[in-house]
Amino acid sequence: MAIVFNILAILVMVAVVVVLLKGLANMLRGGSGNTSNKLMQARVALQFVAIVLLMFGLWLSGG
Repeated sequence: MAIVFNILAILVMVAVVVVLLKGLANMLRGGSGNTSNKLMQARVALQFVAIVLLMFGLWLSGG
């Protein structure tokens, strides 16, 4: 079961990178500040989910 949480955490971390790159691209092309704010909020939320999944996976594995 811990492997499932680790795989989910990796998928969420990939999503964090994608959102981060979209935010950087938005900033570089001078996009909307509102869009940048929404992407930053999404990145923070995804990072929180990734940390929770990693911690839960570690707890399940007894590490």
